[in-house]
Amino acid sequence: MNSRERVMAAINHETTDRVAIDFGAMRSTGIMAIAYNKLKKHLGFEHLPKTKVYDVMQQLAEPDMEVIDYLGGDVVQVHRLAPALGAKVTEWRDDILPDGSECLVPESFRPVLLPDGDRVIMENKREIARMPASGLYYEMTYFPLTDAQTTSDVDKLDLPVISEEELSLLRDKARQYRAETDKAILGEFGGNMLESGQFHFGWAEFLARMYIDTKLIEHYLDRLVEFHLENLRLYIEAVGDDIDIIQMGDDLGTQHGLQMHPDMYRQIIKPRHRKIYQYVHDHSDLKVFLHSCGSIVKVIPDLIEIGVDILNPVQTSARGMDPVVLKENFGKDITFWGGGCDTQEVLPFGTVEDVKRDVQERLKIFTRDSGYVFTQIHNILADVAPQKIVAMYKMAKEFELAPT
Repeated sequence: MNSRERVMAAINHETTDRVAIDFGAMRSTGIMAIAYNKLKKHLGFEHLPKTKVYDVMQQLAEPDMEVIDYLGGDVVQVHRLAPALGAKVTEWRDDILPDGSECLVPESFRPVLLPDGDRVIMENKREIARMPASGLYYEMTYFPLTDAQTTSDVDKLDLPVISEEELSLLRDKARQYRAETDKAILGEFGGNMLESGQFHFGWAEFLARMYIDTKLIEHYLDRLVEFHLENLRLYIEAVGDDIDIIQMGDDLGTQHGLQMHPDMYRQIIKPRHRKIYQYVHDHSDLKVFLHSCGSIVKVIPDLIEIGVDILNPVQTSARGMDPVVLKENFGKDITFWGGGCDTQEVLPFGTVEDVKRDVQERLKIFTRDSGYVFTQIHNILADVAPQKIVAMYKMAKEFELAPT
């Protein structure tokens, strides 16, 4: 079984020869560049080119194929070219990470270093994101619709259609992966509704407006749906025949529950999610992958109903997200992609043996009856020791599947 066959069989709940594995192929279950540099050194892969930081906001590394293969990775990502505030990933320049190690960043990514050591991203002479001097990633500081009062204010927001340049580059990358690798190809799209609202209005502001200014928010979301559907049409026409999975995102949960009452999700967000995911199923054979952090157990049946095939990152540390409960209640109807190691406590603070034990216990649950792709819960953070990363993926690669 090659990598693509293994991943697609797992998604289709068919028997696989071993656990399907994702290392770094999704931008919310990836690896920070500092940790990746340490991993390459630990593995003796220092001959590889400088690490590319393809997501500058989260400071995520684009893994090299040699490292993906070493760790048993079965998936590669075709990522959008402007994942972070206009920093187009087409040309690269040298830069230094917060720990002093070398990397490459997009040529157009030019943060300003302030006297206090903070770094800020500027756009049109306005600060839009900041990394504190002691920080390791950027956080947004500007939300263009915070003060929006009318539909006219909302309509002034620029929502750019994906360019021909980007479509051509995405098409070339997808075809290259298809021709030169046997990996399953995950195409990043986005399609965010709730998260887009929080990026445009502000996190708390958008949630409040959903309740107190519902008509304005629904106008905004309807415009967002039109924008996503147009981009989706262009995206599928460009790469739909060469990728296997299309990745959407919307963090619906927190550590303790949904960001909103389930009825509010079903009233405002769900119908619009349905339009986007249904478009994919109506116009392609792609599998719909949704990244949604936190405690989302109350709406997993809704997500299955509207066409989500794959759920990531499976944050089992959040309330109600017990692996046994998830697998027993939903395992026949959805593929879990993640949940393979706890990234809040075990991976950063446990020992190598703790990591091995955690992975093994989770795999015993999630791999029953297939429908599972291994990766850790969310990104591998900067201070995670390479020995634990290797142990985590070695355990997954060597895990003996129960007979079916």
